[in-house]
Amino acid sequence: MDALILSRIQFAVNISFHILFPVINIALAWFVVYFRYKAGKTGDAGWLAAYRFWTKVFAITFALGVVSGVTMSFQFGTNWPGFMEKAGNIAGPLLGYEVLTAFFLEAGFLGIMLFGRER
Repeated sequence: MDALILSRIQFAVNISFHILFPVINIALAWFVVYFRYKAGKTGDAGWLAAYRFWTKVFAITFALGVVSGVTMSFQFGTNWPGFMEKAGNIAGPLLGYEVLTAFFLEAGFLGIMLFGRER
């Protein structure tokens, strides 16, 4: 196989792996909110235990999504330099906006959720 096919296979594997984590986190966020709501409303320790467990899973999937997302953004430039030369003025700001909104907002709220739990 030539380098072009191998690099496209590498990117396909990476993006297939990466997309799982944002999807899981979007769905899991609603369950975590529900578990926290039920724990606060009922005072049941079972809801709080479920909340704490799934918060850890949420944090792990976030970290894996960040790692696979960072490598994916570098692969845009290394695997398709011709495409990024032509579309980079559009794709670059979109990738930057995605980092600012998705990563920083999600990381900020995750930090509040994890480190502000006992406050």
